[in-house]
Amino acid sequence: MPFTLYPAIDLKAGEVVRLRRGEMDQATVYDTDPAARARAFHAQGFANLHVVDLDGAFAGRPANRAAVEAILGAAPLTVQLGGGIRDMRTAEGWIAAGVARIILGSAAARDPEFTRAACRAFPGQVALGIDARGGMVATEGWAETTDIAARDLALRYEDAGAAAIVYTDIDRDGMLGGVDLDGTVALARALSTPVIASGGVASLDDLLALRAVSEAGIAGAIVGRALYDGRIDPRAALAALGG
Repeated sequence: MPFTLYPAIDLKAGEVVRLRRGEMDQATVYDTDPAARARAFHAQGFANLHVVDLDGAFAGRPANRAAVEAILGAAPLTVQLGGGIRDMRTAEGWIAAGVARIILGSAAARDPEFTRAACRAFPGQVALGIDARGGMVATEGWAETTDIAARDLALRYEDAGAAAIVYTDIDRDGMLGGVDLDGTVALARALSTPVIASGGVASLDDLLALRAVSEAGIAGAIVGRALYDGRIDPRAALAALGG
């Protein structure tokens, strides 16, 4: 299975930030120009980009539209976007704007009818964001933890036609403590839907460990703080992972 590396741009008030464990008051601003950051990632050799509208995730509707549109126009990157996509009108709008793949997180846990409808309407262009705290799904920008196990939620949508599951271990996100390799592999092995790992990637070794078990169904990884802090060299990572 091909393994794709996604640099992350998380948007808060129009700026590029990284959070720690999803806490909005633990934001580090890395750039005030999201479009320039997207161009920089493209110049480093990336073909794909993971974007999250953090304010939108909390508000339940897009809140950083101008910044996302600037990113889409900045460089020829394949963009996947999550945060605040809770209805068909919003989904249709982002696809029309040039987003290659939308990510449904809270909607997947709260609104299965819309989630399944979106998968049918946009085949290959819908991923499910399953964010877990202690193994249980968190929603509303990770502010609320449900009583739904991450694995159970993913299994509910096995027949929906989602392009991927973006799995995040919230306790590791932004902490540079290493990826949840065992948990990610266990989830991927339980599913036929490919899994993209997110949260905690701290080094090239983490990425190589994930790529080494890609046959389990792990299709890629999202990297944020480790790139911004210089812990992972973009060109070296892309070369080591095969492009």
